[in-house]
Amino acid sequence: MAETVTLSGTASPGLLASLDPLLREWLPRQRWFAGKGRPVTGFTLVAATELLPVDSRLGLYHLLVRAHQPLTIGAEPHPGDCYQLLIGVREALPPRLAPALIGHVEQGPLAGRTVYEALHDTRPAEVLLEAMRSQARIGGLRFEKEPGRQIRTGLVPRLVTAEQSNSSVVYGDTFILKLLRRVVPGVNPDLELPLALAREGCSRVPAPTAWLQAELSGEPYVLGVLQPYLQGASDGWELALRELAKGEDFGAEARALGRATAEVHTALARALPTVTLGHTQMQLLADGMIERLEAATQAVPALRPYAPALHSAFTALADLAAEGHLWTAQRIHGDLHLGQCLRSPAGQWWLIDFEGEPSKPLAERRMPQPVVRDIAGMLRSFDYAAHSAAAPAPEWADACRAAYCSGYAEVSGRDPRTDPVLLRACETDKAIYEAVYEARHRPDWLPVPMAAIERYAMTDLT
Repeated sequence: MAETVTLSGTASPGLLASLDPLLREWLPRQRWFAGKGRPVTGFTLVAATELLPVDSRLGLYHLLVRAHQPLTIGAEPHPGDCYQLLIGVREALPPRLAPALIGHVEQGPLAGRTVYEALHDTRPAEVLLEAMRSQARIGGLRFEKEPGRQIRTGLVPRLVTAEQSNSSVVYGDTFILKLLRRVVPGVNPDLELPLALAREGCSRVPAPTAWLQAELSGEPYVLGVLQPYLQGASDGWELALRELAKGEDFGAEARALGRATAEVHTALARALPTVTLGHTQMQLLADGMIERLEAATQAVPALRPYAPALHSAFTALADLAAEGHLWTAQRIHGDLHLGQCLRSPAGQWWLIDFEGEPSKPLAERRMPQPVVRDIAGMLRSFDYAAHSAAAPAPEWADACRAAYCSGYAEVSGRDPRTDPVLLRACETDKAIYEAVYEARHRPDWLPVPMAAIERYAMTDLT
C-alpha cells in the first residue's frame, strides 16, 4: 500500500476546490444524502487521506467533507452534515464503472482526471480490506481488528447496489463492510452494541471482525464496520411479504423473532448498565412524545382530528408514573423492524444495524430506553407488511403481533402486553413518526400509518 499523506482544509485548499462543482451536483443525488430538498452551497474539508497515489493509473482519496446548506425556517444553526466519501481518480473510466461517475475535473491538482465513486471498483475496495487485515494506521485513519479474528486474502469485493442509508461491500461471501456515510463524533452504537453482544456470547448479532475509525480534534469517528456475511439469509421484510403473498402463516417465524429479540435485550442488559425510570424520567418521556405529536400535526394536517385521543395515550403514561409505577431502561436496538432482521436457511434469526434512527442525535440514540420501544417498532412493522399486500390483511398482522409477544415472553419471562399503557404510548409515538415520514417522502404510503392512527384513537374512545 502506498504511503499516505493526510491533508487538511487549510493545507490543500485546491483539492476540495477542484471537486466542489462536481460534488454539488453528485452528492444530493445519493440515496444516503440527508439534506434532500435543499441546495448544497459549499463544502469544508474535514480530512483527506490519500490511500493510493493520484500520480498512478488509479488514485484513491478518503475524504471527510462537511456539506453546507441553507437552514430551514425555524431550524437551529447547524455547521452542516459531515459525509464520508471514497473518491477514485483515473484518466478515464472503463465502461464497467460508468454508473460510478462523479465527473471530469477541470481545475486544481486533479485537473484533466476523472473522479468516481470508488466503492464500485475492485481495487479500492481491496485496499480497505487489506488495511483492516493488517490493522493499518494511515494518516488520521485507524483500521482496527477484534483480537483473534482472521481476515484472509483474495476475497473478491462487490458493492451492494440495493438502496441503503449507508454503503456496503461484500467480500467473497465471507464478510460485509458497512461504511457509514453521514458521520458524527462519538461512540457509534452500530459498533458499540454488536461488540458488547459478541463479548457477552450472544449469537443473535453478527460479531464485528474489524472496523475503521478516525480521530479528529480529539473526538473518535466510527466510519465502517466489517462483519461476517450471512450467506443465504433472507431479509425479514421480504420474507414476510413473500409468505403473506402466498397466504402462508407467519406465526412461527414471528414467535422465533420474538425470542431472538428477547435474547438480544437480555444480553444487552447483562453487558451494559440499566437504570430505573420513575415519575420524573417518565414525565420527560411522555413530554417528548407530546412535543412530537404537536409538531406532527403541523406537518401532517390529516393527523389533527385524532390529536386529542392520541395525546391521551401519552398523558395516561405520565399519570401511571405519577402513581409510583417504575420501569427499567437499558440499551436497545433503537430502530427495530422486519428490515433489520435476517433469517438463515436453517431458521435462525439475527438482528442487524444497531445505528438507531439516524435522524436523532447520537447522545439520544445511546440513552437507555424501555425495551418496549423496540417491541413497538416490530409490532408496527408487522402492520406495515400486512397493509402493503395487494389485499390488506389486518388479521395476519394481529396473529404475528401476538406470536411475537408470546415468543418474547418465553425468553424474557415478561409479555410486553402486560404493560399496555407503555406499549400503546410507544406504538402511537412510532405511528406518528411514520405519518410524518411518509407525508414527506412517500405520500402513497401515508394511509398505512393513518389506518393505525385511527385505530389507536378509537381505542381511546372505547
